[in-house]
Amino acid sequence: MQKTVSLTVNGKPATATVEGRTLLVQLLRETLGLTGTHVGCDTSQCGACVVHVDGEAVKSCTLLAVQAEGRDVKTIEGVANGDDLHPMQEAFRDNHALQCGFCTPGMIMSALDLVKNNPDPSEREIREYLEGNLCRCTGYHNIVLAIKAGAEAMRGSKAAAE
Repeated sequence: MQKTVSLTVNGKPATATVEGRTLLVQLLRETLGLTGTHVGCDTSQCGACVVHVDGEAVKSCTLLAVQAEGRDVKTIEGVANGDDLHPMQEAFRDNHALQCGFCTPGMIMSALDLVKNNPDPSEREIREYLEGNLCRCTGYHNIVLAIKAGAEAMRGSKAAAE
């Protein structure tokens, strides 16, 4: 059965007709062409598909597209400000926190959620928070360093804006 879904994606209205069983990740990738959100496991274990729905990090492979009706969705494509990377994206780049890059969008989206709720996380808190995100290339040392650096830069940006 086909259903029409209207939502906001990266600050822009989006409407699509989908089957009731369509996952949010499928809507984002296949219908809206936002391929930065990845599918890595099909079992909700890897975190490559993390997006923000109404400001909260969720695995988009666990949410039906119809459940996103009327909601605000942010993907990795909506994080940068034009050509200016977000401080967390810069921190991942500067700390060599990616190798193949497949897990990076989900890691960054998870990191942003962590820092929103905990602006100065410890290494232990970062590692615990990332338990739902898997990286098969880099290990996690540089990812943790990047999140610490990104959190620091975000705190600095917020202080400078005030």
